[in-house]
Amino acid sequence: LVRDRELLTQKTFRLVVLDEAQAIKNPTTKLAKTASQLQADYRLALTGTPIENHLGELWSVFNFLMPGFLGDREVFRRVFRNKIEKEGDKDRQELLAGRVRPFMLRRTKEQVAAELPPKAEVLREIELTDAQRDLYESVRLAMHERVRAEIEARGLAQSNIAILEALLKLRQVCCDPRLLKQPHNGDAAASAKFELLMEMLPNMVETGRRVIVFSQFVEMLDLIEEGLEQQGLELVKLTGRTRDRETPVKRFQAGEVPIFLISLKAGGVGLTLTAADTVIHNDPLWNPAVEAQATDRAHRIGQSKTVFVYKLIASGTVEEKMVELQGRKKALYEGVL
Repeated sequence: LVRDRELLTQKTFRLVVLDEAQAIKNPTTKLAKTASQLQADYRLALTGTPIENHLGELWSVFNFLMPGFLGDREVFRRVFRNKIEKEGDKDRQELLAGRVRPFMLRRTKEQVAAELPPKAEVLREIELTDAQRDLYESVRLAMHERVRAEIEARGLAQSNIAILEALLKLRQVCCDPRLLKQPHNGDAAASAKFELLMEMLPNMVETGRRVIVFSQFVEMLDLIEEGLEQQGLELVKLTGRTRDRETPVKRFQAGEVPIFLISLKAGGVGLTLTAADTVIHNDPLWNPAVEAQATDRAHRIGQSKTVFVYKLIASGTVEEKMVELQGRKKALYEGVL
């Protein structure tokens, strides 16, 4: 679309259908700008996630559908986004919901696949080991000072990289201190999550469960793989480094192996893994929609068993804040749609 934008924007079409419309959620991209320039008698946007992070994404989709319907970007931010997201204005939220509702046709999975068995979600809070907690606090304090210095020197808007690096390191400690790749960590800072998984997974396999384990960290999956192999458990793995994606999927679906380790980026969408009856999210993601899409690799048409979903959260850490943010984003999504 971007490559042929000059040709496309010179024509008038009877109908333009924008599939996966969340691709234009950032209105400053070439794709979004090109889509908004297309001339058509009718426009249609298809997406499973019209809102993932904030209401600006919904505005971007409607800016393609009906330019000006929700005002320009700045007016929308002032009239709706700030009022709803920052001030929790329910009246303004209902006003926005009422405005977009006549132009939305929505079908949920429960309506499309009413025969699907239930999905049970369990939030498992985990206490860090003493050594892991000490390491977490030392990293938190060090990164806090670094981020404050960065903000004082460059301002908040220019300090995103430093902030994201700090959050990344804290999340890595929550998963497994070995992810920091610091030689002094040694055996002293054992991982509570890793130890729990090494207990959970063998017990689940013994009782006949078929398990998918998701993580955003490929190195974490490598550590889990090593630990399970030491216990003699068979598994397959899918990450961005996997050349042959089809073989591990076929082996898992055929029942040859009981455990499938998957990185969220490589396997969060586009897979059907109905052989699984258990999904474990080793670490939370900022975006609840992406987590839900990953879970739905197992909980989809063709599934005949109840799917149990475990979310492992390190208590008293940044992961708890991430879960709180997920809740706010989910409430925003449901409140408008």
